[in-house]
Amino acid sequence: MPNELVRFHETGNFHFLTFSCFHRLPYLDSVEAREIFERSLESIRGRYRFVVAGYVVMPEHVHLLVSEPQKGLLARSVQALKLSVSVQREERPFWQTRYYDFNVHSEEKRAEKLQYIHQNPVRRGLVEKPEDWLWSSFRHYMTGESGRVEIESFWTAAGRGGELPDWLERKRPAG
Repeated sequence: MPNELVRFHETGNFHFLTFSCFHRLPYLDSVEAREIFERSLESIRGRYRFVVAGYVVMPEHVHLLVSEPQKGLLARSVQALKLSVSVQREERPFWQTRYYDFNVHSEEKRAEKLQYIHQNPVRRGLVEKPEDWLWSSFRHYMTGESGRVEIESFWTAAGRGGELPDWLERKRPAG
């Protein structure tokens, strides 16, 4: 692995992030651990003020589709999230030190990454349908259901009276 990873931040793009438990051990294999992750994600989302467009918590890794934070840097918010989870768990070390970051530069890539996130539990054989995996944003997109993590979507905007963030406004259907 290279000593210096090149990350493109402050671009205004969404980021598809993946990070894993230490040695890909299934530290997130329990309901309690996955719920701790979701509560931590929501807390850090609020503190750093970033948008969560999608996520999934798998037994040994996590995928996120997030905006850049309004407060601080993305790397700092990821560090805070990982720390928040690890201090609530007994496993040491809890996380691998690095994370994968892909700049999502188009609506097509955003949709592709969101589909990848939501299909991950199905591909792994954890469930037959994405809506059966409770620790992802899929059910929100399917029904508008609110979960532990606030997902920015048309459903969320409708709950605010229709005010859309810029990235959703750009993809609003014509008509």
